[in-house]
Amino acid sequence: MKKVAFFPGSFDPFTKGHADIVERGLRLFDEIIIGIGTNTNKKRYFEIDVIEREIRGAFKDDPRISIVNYDDLTASVAKKYGAQFILRGLRNTTDFEYENTISQVNRQLAKDLETVFLITAPELAPISSTIVRELHKFGADITPYIPYKIE
Repeated sequence: MKKVAFFPGSFDPFTKGHADIVERGLRLFDEIIIGIGTNTNKKRYFEIDVIEREIRGAFKDDPRISIVNYDDLTASVAKKYGAQFILRGLRNTTDFEYENTISQVNRQLAKDLETVFLITAPELAPISSTIVRELHKFGADITPYIPYKIE
């Protein structure tokens, strides 16, 4: 049976840390679906169409990676696309506390959906979408932090 992982996030923007989790996840899974979700607690900074286009471009040569947009519960969308796993990256203990809570709820919603956590590579751990947005907002160069070029 093919192992499919769903990698959800608002990805505002998708960083090199996110790309690293996808690339390392491919060692564990046959296919990864990157799910660009709507977070009702966040207002997007980068247009979702731009981010989706850039993520597609970054992984255009790998047919094991697909991208979807969604506005629903992550567990429901993962199951809809045939994923047995949710893939998440952890930079620190704060991420763990947040992600652990979400994984427990997802487990209640879909008992056969496992969450797999990968620890972020040390050199990428300081990168967060929040920091990248702030740098961009004030005109700093964000190319060292994202796997594509964005204006």
